[in-house]
Amino acid sequence: MLKYEIFINPKLLQKLEDDIWQDDHVPAVLKIGENRYKIGLKYRGNVIRKKKKKSYTIIFQSPYLVEGAHEIHLNAEYDDISLSRNKLSLDFFNRIGVTSPHSMHVQLYMNGFFKGIYLELESFDQHLLKKRNLPDGPIIYATNYFANFSLLSPENELKSSLDEGYTIKYGVQTDLFKLEDFIKMINTSSNEEFAKEVGKILDIEKYLRWLAGVVCTQNFDGFIHNYALYLNSETNLFEITPWDYDGTWGRDLHGRKLDHDFVPISGYNTLTGRLLHIYPYRTKYKEILSSILENDFSLVTLKPIIEGQFQTIKPFIKTDPYINMDEEQFEKEKYVFLRFIMKRNSYLKKEMASL
Repeated sequence: MLKYEIFINPKLLQKLEDDIWQDDHVPAVLKIGENRYKIGLKYRGNVIRKKKKKSYTIIFQSPYLVEGAHEIHLNAEYDDISLSRNKLSLDFFNRIGVTSPHSMHVQLYMNGFFKGIYLELESFDQHLLKKRNLPDGPIIYATNYFANFSLLSPENELKSSLDEGYTIKYGVQTDLFKLEDFIKMINTSSNEEFAKEVGKILDIEKYLRWLAGVVCTQNFDGFIHNYALYLNSETNLFEITPWDYDGTWGRDLHGRKLDHDFVPISGYNTLTGRLLHIYPYRTKYKEILSSILENDFSLVTLKPIIEGQFQTIKPFIKTDPYINMDEEQFEKEKYVFLRFIMKRNSYLKKEMASL
């Protein structure tokens, strides 16, 4: 596991702590091995900012790019005692054909003090597109629960704007116009018009693969939050990618256990509901999900991956100052994953007939 060392003026570190909600980064230095990089550092996330172990965003300043990235995230994974749900989820999405950020665990030190085991995540931005040899295009983040592809908020109140819940990550503000038009079409077109037009705006197969991934991993928030939209400039179609998947594999984002049947096979959000109302798309979803349940979301496939992930982290568990757990307790958490996969797989196969 790589060692990341951040050196920062204690006064600037205190500045971050005095206002945990500020989004201005402060100057620091990141040392990885023998290499040193000038960076900007800030806290990231929402709930995690109130925790003792906080998450960070690192922006490379000199050099501007490091291994093709300008920005990376260091996630505390504070409420996930396995420290693994996010990484295993994103790796799973990549496996089933959904473009997702890569990640790896690192040991983080701050001014010589060990801050614990962190998950380094790629930023889903224009630099990731370039590294994956994907066409350039706008990237829009779903930043809160209003990003439900609906005219109404989750509280069933009329939204003040069609782009409420979304933020431009890469591109210009006018790039939101196409998304606004799409949301309007989703909510106001007839079934016949929707079936005719949706394939001209959305990469439907990739969306259905993403849907299958959310349904399998059971991310309750994933349908209306924790995703990004990318407008592929070659196809001129929206694609979707997952983000922040710590509330998965049998637990919610607070670390509490979830029943294996908590999220339905059809998921939920307005766009998904309309797509699955159309017979050819519902049939395609069944084909995709059936293949994933047979080949990817199974104990045969996932057990060695999960065991390998736990073996990577286990030697470092005792060293993390924020984890009050021994290796035996950590090892037990592995079986939460395995039981969930077995039960969820069986449940989804039985539910296939309801589609």
